[in-house]
Formats: sequence, structure tokens, C-alpha cells
Amino acid sequence: MNNYFIKTTRTFSSLRRYAWIFTLTVAFGGLWYPRLGLLVFGVIFALTAMSLFKGRYWCGNYCAHGSLFDQVLLPFSRNGQLPGLLKSKLVRATVFAWFMYNLTSKFIRVSSLWGQWMFWDRLGFVFVASYLMVTVAGGLLGLLVTPRTWCQFCPMGTMQLGMYRLGKFLGWTRKYDRMISIEDTDKCHKCAKCARVCPMQLTPYTEFSQNNQFEHDACIRCLTCVENCPAKILTLSTAVEAEQIREASEDKGYEHRRKFSAIITRITEPASDIREYTLSYNSDTGISPLPGQFILVKIQDQPEIFRAYSISGIGPGNELRVAIKRVPGGYGTGIIFGTFVLDMEVELEGPMGHELLVDDGVDGLLLVAGGIGITPFIPILQELRAKGRRATLVYGANTENDLAFHETLLSLSAEGSGISYLPVLAKPQDEYYGHRGFVTDVIRDLDVTASHVYMCGPQGMVTAVTSLLREKGVPSERIFAESA
Repeated sequence: MNNYFIKTTRTFSSLRRYAWIFTLTVAFGGLWYPRLGLLVFGVIFALTAMSLFKGRYWCGNYCAHGSLFDQVLLPFSRNGQLPGLLKSKLVRATVFAWFMYNLTSKFIRVSSLWGQWMFWDRLGFVFVASYLMVTVAGGLLGLLVTPRTWCQFCPMGTMQLGMYRLGKFLGWTRKYDRMISIEDTDKCHKCAKCARVCPMQLTPYTEFSQNNQFEHDACIRCLTCVENCPAKILTLSTAVEAEQIREASEDKGYEHRRKFSAIITRITEPASDIREYTLSYNSDTGISPLPGQFILVKIQDQPEIFRAYSISGIGPGNELRVAIKRVPGGYGTGIIFGTFVLDMEVELEGPMGHELLVDDGVDGLLLVAGGIGITPFIPILQELRAKGRRATLVYGANTENDLAFHETLLSLSAEGSGISYLPVLAKPQDEYYGHRGFVTDVIRDLDVTASHVYMCGPQGMVTAVTSLLREKGVPSERIFAESA
């Protein structure tokens, strides 16, 4: 099975990307020019002062060793599970005590040279030796375990925690402390992506407080979870900013979310590497999914993890369907394709989502799908046809074998239905006579100036189509999208 923890970009600024050069300069250059170690005084002062107001923000945004671990070591690291012992208070206290004793004893020995030319060289070398030790020890742990292993018990990190608590006591953190904040916990997919990419192996999605903030002291505010959140509902915000975001958030499409269970009653394969699961649930659940919404499917208990999938069919009765594409090496689809079988009970949450809820009061509908992004449009088109409404569907895939629900779409777009179905293939066989290329190649030739556009597919497709639509004069308020 694929590793639970994901290797992803952790450096989002030039400073974080190249700060590791400072580490190597001091640790190795200091062997020839020891006074380079005196630069560490500035680092200690800066991180100590910052921690009084912003916790371990320095660790995630300025630390040169952190840059080394995240930028240089991550590609080569095993990136495995941190042993619980290494995250314990006992280890943190022991390392801190040893480090301070070692540093203090060296300071005492160097102090005997006060007033001599050698004093500054020897003092600088104290820090050079420390930097070299952290670079070697932290580097080895980073390769063998996970890049930020050293950060779990780093003496400077421990000192920052102490200063942070002092800052809280003095009230200095209230205005300046920025924490990972969530727009609305009801919009969380519980996919654990924030936990799987976290350098410190924390679990934000399970620990948001009542004010929608992740208040874990070990959080280094590195923004990795914010950048990787599929729902794009995380920010780094102060308590005041988080409250403003929460109040401005709309709950449309999420107000009826609830937990319920269902039985898998049918499994089909509408295209290569795609399975559609029919789920039958009890009538007393009270759920009423709408075309264009999605549900969460539980794939694991410890830690609790769900996957979000668009609803590919609704009814008859208390049934809904989800179509899932196997992702090579995918953590979630590996579990689902390997363990989900007929008559199995699964836990669900939902229904959720509003971006693809088609407004009854609009005409000129353009639906754009890419790959597995076709799934929410099946129930949407079924409802549109039942109501006698007109729509054009542009569906992009690589090959004919990748066109999921092709026969269903042909039936929905039969003559007189008001539905126009335009499949387009990026890698068609020679005998294919339909549209070739990408969805943008087809949309470019359509009159969409008065259209309301709904999209679902890869982010690259959504971005490209949005850009084209804006060029063709479609205002942003008539463009709705959800990534598949």
C-alpha cells in the first residue's frame, strides 16, 4: 500500500527554499572561519523574540535547518511514521537539558579567553560545532525516518515553546499569533490530506477548536496544509481574522450534512479503471441528495479518513451511486478497490457541495467534464432532460476506453432531448472521427457569451477553460467549478 505520508512541496518562498545555504555555510565554512558561528547569536535572538508573539512560526518559515530538511532531504527521505517516543516530553526535556549543559560548559571554558584575540574564534566555534552536530544528526534522522524528525525535540524548538507560553500568559499572542484556521468544519472532507503532508505529523482536521483554529503548540505554521487542502478552506489567520472568515462563510450545500450508513448492493465498471458502487441506505436517514453534490466515503478508522466522491446517480428509492477511478498508488482508491465488496456496510457523510447545483432559473447551460469529472453530470443531465431543459456537454478524455458512461450519455442526448453531447479525445485511435484535442478546442468554436458554465475535472482543465471563457466574455459570476 502507498505510504500514508505524502512528499509534497513545503517551501513557498525564496527564503525557505534557499535558507539551507546558511546552515551549510556555518556548519562547514565555520570549520575554516569559526567567527561565522557568531551569526547564530542573531538567529537565537530573532527566533526567541518571534516565539513570544507567534509560537514556532520561525521553524516553519525562517529556520535554515528546516529549509535543509524540507528542500534538500525530503526527496531522499523515507518519510515514514515518527516513533511516538521521539515526540514525547521526556525526549524533548532530555535533549534540551543535555544541549544546554553542553553549551554552558563550553561557554565557561571559552570565557577564560576573554580579552584575547582567540576568544571570538573559540566562541564562534561553539556554535559552529552545534550547527554541524544538528546538520549531521538531523540529516541522518531525516533520511532514515522523516525530514523533520529533529524538529520534534530540537532545543531551539523547545525554547520557543516555553517563550510562546510566556507570551500567551502576558497576552502578547492575541493580536499577532496566526494559526491554521478552517473556514467551516462542515466543509471539511476529512480526507486527512492536511495530516498526510504535515512536516510535524500533526492532524489538524481532527483538532480544530470551537473558534475554528488549530491550537496545537507544535504547529510550525509552514502553510503546507493550507497549500494542499483539496477543499481550499484553510488559512493562516489570527483569532479575529478566523472569526471574520467564519462569519462570512456560506453553508449552502452543507446545511444537511449528516452521518449515515449504506450497503453496497451493486458494483459495475463503466470504463477502464472506474468502478461505480450502488449504495442503499435506510429511509429514516432523512437525507435528500441533489444532482451535482458529493458524499464522503469512510475508508479507514484509525485515523479516521474519508474520501469525497461525486454522486453519479440518485435513486430509485433510497439509493445513490458513486463512480471511483483507481489512482495508481493511490492511498484511498487502493483501500476501496481492495476491500469494498458486495453487501459490505460503509459509513458515509453528506450530501455536500453547491458549486454544481444548477440554478433552475438560468438558460444556456454549458457543462464541461474531464476524465472522472463526468460523474456529477450524469444525474444533472437526467434531471435537465426530465424538466425539458437544454444543455451542451463537452466531455474530454484520453481514449475511447476512458469515456465513462458513454452509452448513457448517448441515450441522454438522443434526438429531441435538448441535450447536446460533444466528446473530445486527446489520444484517439486513427479510426476515431469525433472531436480531437482538448475541451478548450471544442469550446473555442461554441457561442458561450450567454452561457452559465459548470465544470468538473482536473485543476489544469478548470484553469484553462476558465481562462478561455473569460476571453470569450463570460463573466466570473457565471462560471462554476469543482475539481475532480
